[in-house]
Amino acid sequence: MARLFISCNLPLSRFVIHEPAKVRAPALRVQQSHSSSRSPVSFVSNTHRFSSFPNERRHLFGKSHFAFSSNYAIRTFFGTERSSTRWHFASGESSIGRDNGAIFRDNEPEIAMVMLGWLGAKPKQLRRYIELYNTKGIHVITFVTSVMDALNVPLGKKLEERPRRLAEDLASWLLNGDGRDRFLMFHTFSNTGWLTYGSILADFKSRDGLLSKIKGCIVDSGGDPNIDPKVWAAGFTAAMLKKNSSAIYPSTKTIAQELKLKPSIMETIMLTSFEKLFILILSLPDINQKLSKIIDVLSKDQPPCPQLYLYSSVDRVIPFEAVESFLNKQREGGKDVRFFNFGSSAHVDHYRTFPEEYGLQVDDFLRECLGKT
Repeated sequence: MARLFISCNLPLSRFVIHEPAKVRAPALRVQQSHSSSRSPVSFVSNTHRFSSFPNERRHLFGKSHFAFSSNYAIRTFFGTERSSTRWHFASGESSIGRDNGAIFRDNEPEIAMVMLGWLGAKPKQLRRYIELYNTKGIHVITFVTSVMDALNVPLGKKLEERPRRLAEDLASWLLNGDGRDRFLMFHTFSNTGWLTYGSILADFKSRDGLLSKIKGCIVDSGGDPNIDPKVWAAGFTAAMLKKNSSAIYPSTKTIAQELKLKPSIMETIMLTSFEKLFILILSLPDINQKLSKIIDVLSKDQPPCPQLYLYSSVDRVIPFEAVESFLNKQREGGKDVRFFNFGSSAHVDHYRTFPEEYGLQVDDFLRECLGKT
């Protein structure tokens, strides 16, 4: 398989619902709140104590049917039964050594990575990313958005409420360190995670000193500032079809072959339908104004910390040209920007396709962001 790395530091006829087979997966250490109140809750790990606020809460194509599991449908459209936000606390020593600045002792600062998932992401799909940071002594807060959250009426209501509550939780954690400094980093996926990051930045702007607490941001398969119905249609289609989508199907082809890959009839129908829908929705003044405000924050008011953009030339959801245009404008504005083009990996599939290179990019970025913290 040809690999290209470009780096620079410088009407569905019917539905058939199948019950899924039970699969036992290794458990992660997760601290999660279940209360709907806004009173402080204390989270405890093996070596640390934290105070924060709780938050709310097989694909088979046949000639005449489209089959998927009931759990898949529920998770895709409505999200998980649990809260959309989870805390994963790190413990133990770093697997890459103390000299990278990513491990902190009891009298040293604490770092939390805020992981903002792609549309329709499941918690288990973020597991390997959580482990990537927990093994380095970095706590992780995951935040996911279901398709139904995004299509809630009025459109995007939960997309506004949940990031706002997450921002409140993060602010509380930062300001209640029991004498220890606390800092945040962000790892966003697709434009859903990236726009959520913009919402949090907009909230932090009104809170004194919080933007300076952000030490870095990784943008994976996101960073397109254009309010483009085709991009939104591609994102929603990929979220609903999962592995049956040509946009995110694991790459086993050369770049030339990937670019010639054609979507299925089902995918084409969904893409066309969603594009027509979003042409109408995104032209609504209220929706367009809210999105423009978030994008304006991401374009002009990002914190003075390093940014890392991880993307691919064959991404069928987020055009790489739009990502490169945005990051170049960030550089022109004096921001510390790094990027890496994986060349042939699909949308939000860079880590699975190139785990070693992805890990190296993250490690180098952590050393740069946290080496002097």
